[in-house]
Formats: sequence, C-alpha cells, structure tokens
Amino acid sequence: MSTSVHAVEQKVRGRWLVFLATVFWGTTATLARSVFRDAGVDPLMVVELRLVIAATGLLVWMLIRDRRLLRVDLKDLPYLLVLGVAGVAAVQGSYYYAIAKLGVGPAILLQYLAPSLIVVWDFMRGVKPRASMVAAVILALAGTALLVSNMASGASGASLFDRAIGFASAIIFAFYVLYSKRGLARYAPETLLFYTFVIAAIAWAVVIPPQRIMAMHFDGSLWFRFVLLGLFSTLVPFRCFYSGLRRLPAAEAGIIATAEPVVAIIAAGVFLGESLALLQYAGAALVIAAAVLATREHPETAPGRADVN
Repeated sequence: MSTSVHAVEQKVRGRWLVFLATVFWGTTATLARSVFRDAGVDPLMVVELRLVIAATGLLVWMLIRDRRLLRVDLKDLPYLLVLGVAGVAAVQGSYYYAIAKLGVGPAILLQYLAPSLIVVWDFMRGVKPRASMVAAVILALAGTALLVSNMASGASGASLFDRAIGFASAIIFAFYVLYSKRGLARYAPETLLFYTFVIAAIAWAVVIPPQRIMAMHFDGSLWFRFVLLGLFSTLVPFRCFYSGLRRLPAAEAGIIATAEPVVAIIAAGVFLGESLALLQYAGAALVIAAAVLATREHPETAPGRADVN
C-alpha cells in the first residue's frame, strides 16, 4: 500500500472516529440532563464522578491489555498536569457551569466557537486557511445557532461573569484540542486520557471533596447512571476523539465535533419525544454541510502519529 493511500485511509478513519465520539456525547446528553434535572445532582459532582469512573475503567483495560501503556516520561509530567487541569478539568467544569447559568442553547453555541478559534490560531502561526475551511467554520457556527434557537435559555439573568465563563469554555476547548496534539505525537490515546482523567478528577476532588459526594447517599439506580456516563459519555467518546484527532488537523476535528448538538437534538426527539422546529432542521443541514467541507482533502498541518492505533 502506498504512503499516500495509507494517509488517506487514516484521515477517513480519523473522521469517522471523531464523528463516533459526537454520537456518544450527543446521545448521552439526554442521560446527563435527566441526572441534573430529575435527580437534582450537582453537575460538578457528575463531572468528578464520571472522571473517576472513566479513569478506573481505563486502568482496568490497560492492565489487562498492555501495562506498557501506563509508562510516561517524567519530563512530560508538567505537560500532563497542564492538560489535565487547564484542559480536561477546565473544559468540563466551564461547560457545565455555562449550562447551569446560561442554559443549554447558549452554552453549546459558545463552546462551538472553538473551531473558529483554532482556525484563527493556525492563521496567526502562518497557516493560511483554505476558503473551504473558512466556509465550514461559518456554516458550523450558523448551524449551531439555528440548532439551539429553540432551546430554553436562562441567559437573561446571567451576569457578565457568567457570560465570560461561557465564552471561556470555547477558548479552553480550543486549547484542549490543540494542546492534546502534542501529547498524541508521543503517547497512545489511552495513556494520555488515563493520566489527564486522574489529574482532572483530583483537581475537582479539591473543589468537591469525595466525602461530600458520599454523604449524598445516591441510590443504586443513580449510581448505574453515573457508571453509564463515566463509560459512554466520557471514556469511550474521548478515546474515539483522541484516536481521530491524532489523524486529523485540529480545526477539522473541531468542525466535525460540531455534529454533537445535531445528534443530541435528534436523540432528544427519539428518547424524550421532543420535536424539531423547521429552523433546527436547517441548522442540522448547515452543520452537516460544514463537516463535509472540512473533510475535503488538504495538507496536514499538525500531524500526529497516524500509523499507531
């Protein structure tokens, strides 16, 4: 197999992996919402629990499959600390804070400014974006805005600080995607995910001590939902996303990830009986068009180790 054919196959596989991550994130959003809304669980407690469960599941998997995946170079510990705290912990915390203060729609719209920020960052580094990539960013933003236009919002009473955190979630997500590329050039996705999950869980444990969570005396059915969120809203989709990200430019992976609200709204319609408005159908079409534009062939700007996993 020629190198060029192999590279194309890796990119195609990467795109499907990122899209699969959005399927898991989008479909489990209905489960997360039921935990917040119906069970009244503090969203930040859920963030901490899902990280602990995901890290535990990943540790068991690595011990069984390949213990060498646990090895990291000591000189990379500062990098892992930054990615774990300023990346994983911050991106999840800021997103859930934005949902709580601004509402689901504005929170999603703000976080998915991230692909455009990645394109701007690449441009500042001297990487001239293709016209189709710029068009993809515009379509993704417009589509996301239409998708969330019919969602309930609590933004009217939000403070300037709350709105700043919402916008910061986009900056943090863009940073997380870009900064992860560096680690994925050195380590397998499982290795990077395990250590950053652990670091992020420890960071949130400082904010919400484990004994406070244990004092809530959650019942078995709720713990079952926590496990589902830890595995299928965290471990599996982040593994898919990282595997795709190491094969794709950061901007392309970010734009494909904007399919998440499309999946989430469709899942809400299927599982919760929520119907779509005409504008939301139009928004879904724009997001899909953005993903198609973003996946047109172009030179790789930030290659990972595409030959592994």
